[in-house]
Amino acid sequence: MGTVERIKAVAEKVKRFRDDGHQIVVVVSAMSGETNRLIDLASQINEDPTPREMDMLVSTGEQVTISLLAMALHQLGVPATSYTGAQVGIRTDSAHTKARIQRIETDDLKEDLAEGQVVVVAGFQGVDEEGNTPPSVAAGRTLPAWRWPRPWAPTSARYTPTWTGSTPPTRGSAPRRSAWSASPSRR
Repeated sequence: MGTVERIKAVAEKVKRFRDDGHQIVVVVSAMSGETNRLIDLASQINEDPTPREMDMLVSTGEQVTISLLAMALHQLGVPATSYTGAQVGIRTDSAHTKARIQRIETDDLKEDLAEGQVVVVAGFQGVDEEGNTPPSVAAGRTLPAWRWPRPWAPTSARYTPTWTGSTPPTRGSAPRRSAWSASPSRR
């Protein structure tokens, strides 16, 4: 989703699925090129930044995209709420730059979905027990649908420049991890 036009196209596709009666959770990455831009900015400031500060920096790209997609959905008359990985309850270990998901808390998701909201989640994000934001290898561009906790796991997935799903396939039918990649060359 590298342009406003692509974000609007994703919003229209999400609207169609919601209009068909699906509960929708959309997990998005940063806009095309944004992570590289942020990494370049960091290198201009400090040639060897700490992993924690790099995590804080690169996690901001997804926050822009979730807000813009929620705004595009609102423009189409679709109620939507955006969440960072921490806000939606993606809990990770503390391995900066390569954290793994430990659990996903779904209370806010359940409430929003029950109210007919589309939930827009920042990929590549989570929060550890200390409140740090180490980007999660599994929470980002490659979050397999079967990782979402039951009963809020999607049963079907749709592919656009982002993964959008109402409810993911079973573990045995989930595509290879690379098939879930929003932008394989991005990171």
